[in-house]
Amino acid sequence: MSSLSTKSVSSSPIEGHLRLSNANLHLLPGQIRRPGYDRARVKPGIVHLGIGAFHRAHQAVVIDDLLARGAVDWGIVGASLRSSDTRDALAPQDSLYTVAIRSGAGTEHRIIGSVLDTEAARANSAPLIARMSDPTTRIVSLTITEKGYCHTPQTGDLDQQHPDIVHDLQNPDAPRSAVGIIVAALSRRRDAGTAPFTVLSCDNLSANGHTVKRIVTQFATLRSRELGKWIGNEVAFPSTMVDRIVPETTDADRASVASALGMTDAWPVVTEPFTQWIVEDRFSAGRPDFASVGVQLVDDVTPFEHMKLRLLNASHSALAYLGYLAGYETIAATMTNDRFAALARQVMAEAAPTLEMPAGTDLAGYSASLLQRFSNPALHHRTWQIAMDGSQKLPQRLLTTMQDRLRLGLPIDTHALAVAGWMRYVTATDEQGRAIDVRDPVAAKLKAIAESAGPVADRLAPALLEIDSIFGTLGSDPRMRSAVTKALARLYEIGARQAVETFR
Repeated sequence: MSSLSTKSVSSSPIEGHLRLSNANLHLLPGQIRRPGYDRARVKPGIVHLGIGAFHRAHQAVVIDDLLARGAVDWGIVGASLRSSDTRDALAPQDSLYTVAIRSGAGTEHRIIGSVLDTEAARANSAPLIARMSDPTTRIVSLTITEKGYCHTPQTGDLDQQHPDIVHDLQNPDAPRSAVGIIVAALSRRRDAGTAPFTVLSCDNLSANGHTVKRIVTQFATLRSRELGKWIGNEVAFPSTMVDRIVPETTDADRASVASALGMTDAWPVVTEPFTQWIVEDRFSAGRPDFASVGVQLVDDVTPFEHMKLRLLNASHSALAYLGYLAGYETIAATMTNDRFAALARQVMAEAAPTLEMPAGTDLAGYSASLLQRFSNPALHHRTWQIAMDGSQKLPQRLLTTMQDRLRLGLPIDTHALAVAGWMRYVTATDEQGRAIDVRDPVAAKLKAIAESAGPVADRLAPALLEIDSIFGTLGSDPRMRSAVTKALARLYEIGARQAVETFR
């Protein structure tokens, strides 16, 4: 889901180009779609934590549609919790940016105006907390990736030993984690007698609303039992399912967008035509008319969330790890190999029996659409990017399906190959002996285990399966150990490409 650039972005315009801004909107070519409303009349109603590429290609586009329909009190104030890159890129542009929607038929460019301002909160979270404490803020949404919640993915509980959580408990008025910032703002609202905002997670966490409620209330209770109880009773945490493929923006993307606009956009985002947002209709302080712009409001998002995590995200991860090891740079390139496409299809087929969907849900059609989306040649979604933070992603994408299939007495061979791909990847050395830039909160631990075990499946697989925060009790299941060890041995023996091409 979430896509964050890993390099700093220059806020300097391309030489000879104007800069995208309110003042220059009228100079855009006629075919460029732009805000059809008066941005000066828009007031903030949403604070978004983690204003990376995914949010700007997904939720911010929906809010832009709402503003165009007259909902002028639902503008967004975005916040970066790790760096100032996004703020520095967008501030000279009056927070305007381009969404480039790419398909085989071409590219549509659209200017988004729903983001009114951005904050960089890592060094000083006080201005952000003040905005969140303001009664006009009625929703605080998040796309901070799985690792941003400072939790243990296997249990869904707050990681009380996480450095940011330790810091925030010692410095409750100067927090740096999303959890600490949310609790600080809610505490102020409670003290002021202000109704709480809704906390709306849009990340790929299992039962994201319930999980974030548990994490936030656990943290708040460590600060004050009464505060934790108030948040648990009064704050709405709707679960959501979000879906849109958003690759990392490249310099080539910036140059292409500048050519189309006739002016510089320091940080456009690139995406696909497909978009989906499903939200449980539970809000503490009101909400926009989401249904009017295509958001699906439901009583329980769980089946849709499981469908996406176990079909889309699971197959995406399988393609990412095994595709990277096989030498493919992007998902679309990986999908040109029919055997890798068949692997993705088989991951979905293995997951399907574990899903309990509402009557009429077309899982076969959904799976077919995913394969088509993965094959979009216009999207350069890097396997390396999707492979990030695997220790946080595996439990909900792959391991829950494996647990369910083992409970049902079903084989787990395809998922075991995907997990083995992750294990081979996190050794930080590829099949040609070159270094892999593994981005993961526990990358150092994973590398140390790999170095101790060596390139021997019988040692490496059991050692990694013993990481309780990732695998929990599943790691000790002899059926799991056997399947994953066998798959990893195959990867070491013949390599990822041949292992996939000869699979089944």
